[in-house]
Amino acid sequence: MTDRTALDDAHAAMDAAPRDDAARLRFFERLADSELFLMLEAEAEGETIRPEIFAVADGQFVLAFDREDRLARFAGRPAPYAALSGRAIAMMLTGQGIGLAVNPEVAPSSILVPAEAVDWLCATLGEGPDEVEHRITELLPPGGVPERLLTALDAKLATAAGLAASAYLVEAAYGEGGRGHVLGIIDARPGAEPALARAVNEALTFSGIEAGALDVAFFAASDQMAARLARVGLRFDLPQPETRAEVVRPAPGSDPDKPPILR
Repeated sequence: MTDRTALDDAHAAMDAAPRDDAARLRFFERLADSELFLMLEAEAEGETIRPEIFAVADGQFVLAFDREDRLARFAGRPAPYAALSGRAIAMMLTGQGIGLAVNPEVAPSSILVPAEAVDWLCATLGEGPDEVEHRITELLPPGGVPERLLTALDAKLATAAGLAASAYLVEAAYGEGGRGHVLGIIDARPGAEPALARAVNEALTFSGIEAGALDVAFFAASDQMAARLARVGLRFDLPQPETRAEVVRPAPGSDPDKPPILR
């Protein structure tokens, strides 16, 4: 097993090309999607957590690590933590003038994300897709799609385990005129449609493609449209979680719409 993580790789790519906006965007996307272990002053009390806050010359920062052993190595002692997504931590910190220290001193992805960058990330994640209605008259294989968008979609859909069965990327002609690319998502879990639409919107945003557009539509596997998508579309398979019998109590901040309370 390699010691490197997806966050390490994204940071290395950004570091190797400091003028490449797309590499920087990919790093922030990985940061938002990663599970991070946020160092706490004390154990969580219900939905309330008290992160350790460190003051340095560049401002105040909370500490988060993308592996438990990295947190333990930094602390040098048993330390309480909360396992949260990067997006949940950004939502918790936004507007408070507190930055995020990621893997400080213990990994190649060690970086200080200042408060203004945390605020930018939270604002970017909050830009949801617009809802529109189109009548699809023709489906074609996708053409001219940038490779970095395909990579971004593949990575983003891999984080949506269990939210749908599969997805197909196609080019569509619309009844009202015009063409565009559509990602048809098959057998979305009830209630998961908004989260999946946001995920696709983020993949487009963080791919760095300017003026790009990608429509998202949802179909049951039994729909005739699903068969048409399968004939011409580029298929993405979403991971399916293992079935577990035990009931897992949600951790503080696991609901992106209800970030934990910061004290």
